[in-house]
Amino acid sequence: MPIQTRFHSFASRRPALLVTAFLALGLLTLARAEDLVPLKLDLPKPMFVGTPVPVKLPNLEAPRSGRRPDFMAPKDATNLALNKKVTSSDMEPVLGDLTLITDGEKAGDEGNYVELGKGKQWVQIDLGKSSKLYAVVVWHFHSQARAYKAVAVQVSDDPEFSKGVVTLFNSDDQNVLGLGKGTDPTYIETYEGRIIDAKGNSARYVRLYSAGNTTSEMNHYIEVEVYGSP
Repeated sequence: MPIQTRFHSFASRRPALLVTAFLALGLLTLARAEDLVPLKLDLPKPMFVGTPVPVKLPNLEAPRSGRRPDFMAPKDATNLALNKKVTSSDMEPVLGDLTLITDGEKAGDEGNYVELGKGKQWVQIDLGKSSKLYAVVVWHFHSQARAYKAVAVQVSDDPEFSKGVVTLFNSDDQNVLGLGKGTDPTYIETYEGRIIDAKGNSARYVRLYSAGNTTSEMNHYIEVEVYGSP
């Protein structure tokens, strides 16, 4: 077949080929979307007690009206942090034991939380192996309306967090942590915890920072969950 004839034959079929390609892409996107389901969290009961202390911070998130929007994740997403090893910048907490952070208990009762020292502190979870991550959910002390300052969440395959670090959340607008000025909002703690999008990053280690709260200079953790591919 002459070259010109073959060219015209391909050109005549090109629109059909493009349509087929776009349909295939659309079906693939739809299939991926159908694999996503709302992330189901086992929430503790609300426990606000005492007289609420007014919280005034320049970057405080506005109160939400209505239920929290669903966070969509793959249907096989599971909590990879459950019962995993936890280390910290404060290896001798004022109250509690670091194992409480990944024991699956999220109630705000006395004895279910860890209290770390004043100022900048962090906790780190070793997931055991590098995995694709979708969400990090953190519960600080939620029995009282308070906000934790300079909250940041990072992931890495390096236990020292000196390389390959990805920042998922940073509300440190004053750069107290030295990680760079954050633009995420500070928020009031509730029994729902805070869902932080991990955006499919792969990592073995998850590190969470804070630097006191609006009630005291101490740092508290009740539970941290890390959802990813098993």
